[in-house]
Amino acid sequence: MRRYGKNPDEDDIRSRPNPRGSRPRTHIRPKHEDAAEGMVLTVDRGRLTCLVEDRTVVAMKARELGRKAAVVGDRVGLVGDLSGRKDTLARIVRIEPRTSVLRRTADDDDPYERVIVANADQLAIVTALADPEPRPRLIDRALVAAYDGGLEPLLVLTKSDLAPAEPLLETYRPLGLRYVVTRRDELADGGAERVRAHLEDRTTAFVGHSGVGKTTLVNALVAKERHRVTGGVNAVTGRGRHTTVSALALPLAGAAGWVVDTPGIRSFGLAHVDPSRVILAFPDLVDGTEDCPRACSHDEPDCALDAWVADGHADAARLYSLRRLLEVRERHEGD
Repeated sequence: MRRYGKNPDEDDIRSRPNPRGSRPRTHIRPKHEDAAEGMVLTVDRGRLTCLVEDRTVVAMKARELGRKAAVVGDRVGLVGDLSGRKDTLARIVRIEPRTSVLRRTADDDDPYERVIVANADQLAIVTALADPEPRPRLIDRALVAAYDGGLEPLLVLTKSDLAPAEPLLETYRPLGLRYVVTRRDELADGGAERVRAHLEDRTTAFVGHSGVGKTTLVNALVAKERHRVTGGVNAVTGRGRHTTVSALALPLAGAAGWVVDTPGIRSFGLAHVDPSRVILAFPDLVDGTEDCPRACSHDEPDCALDAWVADGHADAARLYSLRRLLEVRERHEGD
């Protein structure tokens, strides 16, 4: 089919302007020096709720950030509508450098790491003493993730009215962990003050498998209007039911500080962990590694740590604890 006449001239021909002609591509990104500072409180399907001064603002990530994702706890720069009114949307244009990261992988063979929380000071590892039964290997894995990510661990044992805490505490005593033991009745009565004492002026991420009372504990630490839905334990499987589906940062009631409630976990992959970072949590053993062979796993015949302990520089229980944590990367979660 002929589109033009027999003798078309320039006026007869319609040309489309180059869509990029008036806006040449550039690698120069706007600096957004006037961006407001905010903190990411939660992420839901690409929308990020951020705290900007004293109000919450819903935002989305700017295209110029590429694949860099913001997570709960990130300090960010925002532009656009920062009023916080309904149906408004701001834009995150900058993610500040992180002081710490809590990461995990789906399993030990998964190379893709997931950042759960950024910029937390400590990791509260919540474990029930019964109903459901404690899983020491999951505690070990959370400890490794804390040491690798730069967070100070805090062991929180719940439901001490159902089982004694001492047998489990004995396992972790050589690590010198801070810990707190709680009962169900004291949380129901508005207690948890002993837990709160460890959280003031800090940002604390709470992790634990479903049913251990993690969200119940978080609810006891934050204002009533910020409470989250809680669940129980499945009577057939003995495992908890997932009720928290996304991480959420909440202000600590009655004191300065933040608590981050995270979804219940049933696995904690450590494929991303560099074993050389874990030993940094054992300062009494670090100097003993100077004579270790290159790329020493610290659990082999030529490891210099055995001689270091034998010479009295460190307790043998500490070396055993280090090796247990390093070995847990090779174990299955259900052990």
